[in-house]
Amino acid sequence: MDTQDGSFHSYVARPDVLPAAAIVVIQEIFGVNADIRDTCDELALQGYIAVSPDLFWRMEPGVDMSDQSEAEWKKGFALYTAFDYDVGVADIASTMETARSLPGTNGKVGLMGYCLGGLMSFITTARKGADASVVYYGGSMEKHLDETNTIKNPLLVHLGEEDEYISKEAQKDIIEALKDNATAQVFTYPGCKHAFARHRGISYDKDAAALSNSRTADFFKLHLK
Repeated sequence: MDTQDGSFHSYVARPDVLPAAAIVVIQEIFGVNADIRDTCDELALQGYIAVSPDLFWRMEPGVDMSDQSEAEWKKGFALYTAFDYDVGVADIASTMETARSLPGTNGKVGLMGYCLGGLMSFITTARKGADASVVYYGGSMEKHLDETNTIKNPLLVHLGEEDEYISKEAQKDIIEALKDNATAQVFTYPGCKHAFARHRGISYDKDAAALSNSRTADFFKLHLK
């Protein structure tokens, strides 16, 4: 992907059958890692062109970590703290624009993200729009709810009820802010912590991941195919 500031890489997974819609997948604080690549590969198996941009390319290109060590968490949070949301929105918008015109696309572009990527998907949806957007446990979403009134496209939000980074009060605020938006749906998952859908993650919940992913698959099938 080319921008006025330079170029960055994206992971791309392609389906066997074209044309297809594209889905831009936004990373967590651990970079475009095995989990995000797995997510893209799963979307390709569902019949989509999945594209995941390297959001941290200005600070450190090619970040690829897990959630298994204290050092990785420390580095991930440092990158998160230094990350510029406005620049991130611009990079995601550029990725979506490129994805929409890739050979073999049907012209539709979905957007989805996890944790930091969930927040960025939410903000990008509010500012730029998409054909359909999915947010998995977007950290600090509650600080950006003043942007909900600009969301016009279909939006699906997944929240773990025991999320250690998104308090019950914050979840209540998110649900309240979106309740009158006819295009938005929020699902909560009892007993689940943050990142319950992260493959091989420390808080992975098999049943909740399967349920949320099936809802996401139905949602994208409805709006992108």
